[in-house]
Amino acid sequence: MQAVFNSISFNLKYYGFWVLYFVTARFLFVSYHTDMTKTLAPSELFLVFGYGLRLDFSIAAYLVIIPFFLVLFRSFLSERTVRLVHKTYSFGLVLLMNILLLIDLFLYSYWNTRLDTTFIRYLNTPDLMFASTSTNDLILFTGLIVGLTFLTCYLISFFFYSGVKKIERTPLWGIPVLMLLIGALLLPMRGGLQTIPINQGNVYFSNTMYANHAAVNYAWNFMHAVTKQVDANEHPFLTYEPEEALGVLESLRQPLLSKDSIINPIFKTKTPNIIFVIWEGFTAKVVGPLGGDIEITPNFNSLSEEGLLFTNFYANGDRTDKGLVALLSGYFPQPKKSIIKMPLKSKKLPLISQSLKGLGYHNSFYYGGDLNFADMNNYLFGKGIDKIFGSEIFERKDWNSKWGAHDHILFDRIATDFNEAPPEKPFFKTILTLTSHEPYEFPGTYRFGDASELNRFKSSMSYTDQALGDFVAFAKTQTWWENTVVIITADHGHPLPPNPLDNFNAPSRFHIPMLWIGGAIEGRGTVNTNLGSQVDLAYTLVDLLGGDNSAFEFGTHLFNSSKEHFVHYVFNQGFGAINESGFMVYDFISKDAVQASGSKQESLKANGKAILQATYQDFLEK
Repeated sequence: MQAVFNSISFNLKYYGFWVLYFVTARFLFVSYHTDMTKTLAPSELFLVFGYGLRLDFSIAAYLVIIPFFLVLFRSFLSERTVRLVHKTYSFGLVLLMNILLLIDLFLYSYWNTRLDTTFIRYLNTPDLMFASTSTNDLILFTGLIVGLTFLTCYLISFFFYSGVKKIERTPLWGIPVLMLLIGALLLPMRGGLQTIPINQGNVYFSNTMYANHAAVNYAWNFMHAVTKQVDANEHPFLTYEPEEALGVLESLRQPLLSKDSIINPIFKTKTPNIIFVIWEGFTAKVVGPLGGDIEITPNFNSLSEEGLLFTNFYANGDRTDKGLVALLSGYFPQPKKSIIKMPLKSKKLPLISQSLKGLGYHNSFYYGGDLNFADMNNYLFGKGIDKIFGSEIFERKDWNSKWGAHDHILFDRIATDFNEAPPEKPFFKTILTLTSHEPYEFPGTYRFGDASELNRFKSSMSYTDQALGDFVAFAKTQTWWENTVVIITADHGHPLPPNPLDNFNAPSRFHIPMLWIGGAIEGRGTVNTNLGSQVDLAYTLVDLLGGDNSAFEFGTHLFNSSKEHFVHYVFNQGFGAINESGFMVYDFISKDAVQASGSKQESLKANGKAILQATYQDFLEK
């Protein structure tokens, strides 16, 4: 009898240890994200831990199944064997949980979602995967893994191995009792006796998304993402009949497909040269004329007075791989998939360069980093680009420590290429910058200091602004300037500088600048106030240049004077929808809007779901 009781007690204490471990992990999470935690009321913070316990109990139950069976098998195996396997399993699990804990801790600052399988897409380029973190952060990360693992292993060894003389052999009559205990784990696994098993939505309790995210257990969320991976041919966003969803999208696009008299003319010449600058993480929040900080990008602010500024332009996604397909292919990105990393699909996407090749343009692409990142190479090659330049053309001394060549080096190289081989026919040059990506490393003075992430971010934006300003100044001295249009926009927006009144995925995070300048632009200081997004650029530009834009099936015309323009953007756990009436941010877990403004919120939600369904269906069929 005593042996059975001891075995049950050992198992329950082991289960309790893991529950306590995850409660402690949540404490570390809210402590690390202090700025966001400070916005919670004490009662709300208390509920974070209260609601979060349900997922803590659930994941702990999954983790102790094997150890519970080991204690059961003690009836047939030697104590030494059971203890060795039990201890090895525990130590290995501690290491894995601590690694996932710290990955979740660091990534949440950038992605605003608890740990899922998204980061796994970047494991094939681990050096670039860690490029967003500074050397100090990597040292801290490694040190914390070692320290936390040592401490946790010490505690688990003390309570369950060193402090326990032996794992006792259970008599045969006690086996059903231990089996019953193992079966009882189903209750916390499922989160109770309700019909539907527990999910993230069960711990969502607040109108503040950070509070809901903090209540989610990172290990449970990761396990759920791994085990619930969407089948390659499964559609997770079905709301309407397929024809109905596509019909909604087409009805929204139909009034917006042609240019009319909003601004006329746009270009002074029929086939101007195009220099397309895609600025890493360039947010409207750092641009004075767009209501942002007037001190950060003085060169861009000044250039805005010389050309055509789009004041209501938005990114369709939250990372570079999503921004590139939206800008260059006019293609809506997917929330948890990245088409650019699927060569069989990305090869079927159109590219601006293909359309311009048919108009007699010479096309080139410049990037200071590794073109293998996010499979950019596969996406770009064979699509009308005559020359593609990546990090291989730059000396290592001109790199920052992570991503590649500094932006001023990149612009200097392009200027050198112009001097050495003056263009003989219209050109289309795409330039993708990188210095304003985390960890914001660049040579020279940090104009706003480097004491905080916000200051480093602002300083990096100011640095790239100067590099761009110098390049434009150079371009103005060239003979080709009068026949050139320079388009400056971003690959995606940025959570910094933070707006405490906004949800993390509110439109302010996706609001990006777009400016057209150059000798071939008609007029100075013109403003386009139309709502628009990245997927509209290829459709609009190819049309203005006299090409066939029918390949860009999701775009609308940025120079259409209708008031029916709309914006659709996605992030890992939801989407945003914007029109002239207001906006709505929809969360997949809570299955509802988490922030909204305006009088047509239900219409925005319905249209957003239809666009998501129709565009994801197209993705599946590629």
